[in-house]
Amino acid sequence: MADERQEGSSPIDGEPLVMSPDLQFSVLCDDVRQEGNGKLILIGLFEAVRAKMFPVNHPLLFIVNRWRNGAGTFTELTRVVSASNEIVVEGPEAKFTLASTHTSHTVIHRFPNTLFQAPGTYWVEVDLDGGLHRRYPVRLVAEGDSAE
Repeated sequence: MADERQEGSSPIDGEPLVMSPDLQFSVLCDDVRQEGNGKLILIGLFEAVRAKMFPVNHPLLFIVNRWRNGAGTFTELTRVVSASNEIVVEGPEAKFTLASTHTSHTVIHRFPNTLFQAPGTYWVEVDLDGGLHRRYPVRLVAEGDSAE
């Protein structure tokens, strides 16, 4: 027997389908622009920051997260933490809705004047609905240090 339920509904009494989305990408970059056709342009993607001395103030940092392949309403929270888990910067919670598994949603976080106290490994953390969804490193490197 074929499943006759409509897309976006669950098999129980037609309740709305809730399916946790995939994080298609999360990137650090220097700037984000949008073309007239709606396409995003990510400028200056990076995974490490070099500085002559510390502490260093990064003038403008963007973290761009794209969610897809899910359905429902979700809350995202993105932050950068130090190696000792101290919050360096944290964005506001971003609520978004994916109407079906065929839609996507992009959250753009803009962090001006981010202060990094010392070289080392920092972590970008992306939470979804209160739980850690993705964590990845960003290295802060003193110029002249060959470790990257």
